[in-house]
Amino acid sequence: MNKTLRQLTALCTAALMSFAPFVQAEAPKAQTQVPGYYRMQLGQFEITALYDGAIELDAKLLKNASTADLDRLLARMFVGNPKMRTAVNAYLVNTGTHLVLVDAGAAKLFGPGLGYVLQNMKAAGYEPAQVDTVVITHLHGDHMGGLNDANGQPIFPKANVFVSQADNDFWLSRKVADGAPAAAQPFFKIARDTAAPYLASGQWKTFTAGSMLVPGIRAVKANGHTPGHTAYAIESEGQQLLIWGDLVHAHAVQFARPGVSIEFDVDQKQAIATRRSIMKAMAASKSLVAGMHLPFPGIGHVRANGKDSYSWVPIELNPLPVVVPR
Repeated sequence: MNKTLRQLTALCTAALMSFAPFVQAEAPKAQTQVPGYYRMQLGQFEITALYDGAIELDAKLLKNASTADLDRLLARMFVGNPKMRTAVNAYLVNTGTHLVLVDAGAAKLFGPGLGYVLQNMKAAGYEPAQVDTVVITHLHGDHMGGLNDANGQPIFPKANVFVSQADNDFWLSRKVADGAPAAAQPFFKIARDTAAPYLASGQWKTFTAGSMLVPGIRAVKANGHTPGHTAYAIESEGQQLLIWGDLVHAHAVQFARPGVSIEFDVDQKQAIATRRSIMKAMAASKSLVAGMHLPFPGIGHVRANGKDSYSWVPIELNPLPVVVPR
């Protein structure tokens, strides 16, 4: 009897296996990711982080660290090596009187993995025509490429676009471009082409460090990565957030070793000095920071680990304040 039962079980199993390719779960796989936005409250301001996508950077781009040290730091944070996956973020700040976009992402300038700021802005409940102010941390393509559509037409028709005077004078200058290495020429062209329609319409504006661009948003000097690289201090009701742009490209390495720079830094020495100064200040103040190349949503705190060494502490998912109808 046991032998017969075993034979029947084997036959049934074989029969079921023959139908396996045709069997599906009642709910098929969704095969899509959630919309790339995260919302938080800062005093009376609403901050929405927007995910533009991700790119892979080669660890060889990092300077001032041995291969062994880089391998150890990347492995410690479970980050890919030699290709490091790096997010590209932008931030939307609704002050109640202004809707301000901080950086615009890359569009499709650097491949299909980027260019989702607009899509995620709409998913978050906003339209580009509602944006009245765009502030750019610096004129690299992955931060300003999303200002225009594929035909070179402005995506933000009602917005003034603010850039630092120093970056404007560097990246839009044909004289500077002509003196730059051939490999850098495309980056100058991207900046000129992207700025062109806003320059033509008079919506392109420049500022100097310390300028208050709209009430509650102040430009903070953070040069080194580019000549006019700028962070933005956001403050409402005593709560503060520093959006620091490209202060960090490789979070697994540059928090622990702020002296590590990246090949994209125009002034390596100054970029390191700026990173050390800002990290020290943010760790001391315990203020929130946000970065364009930190793991999405790229918002959190800097924790001091000792002399010239820090850790990144990401924000936790938090509910927004409950608004009680009057």
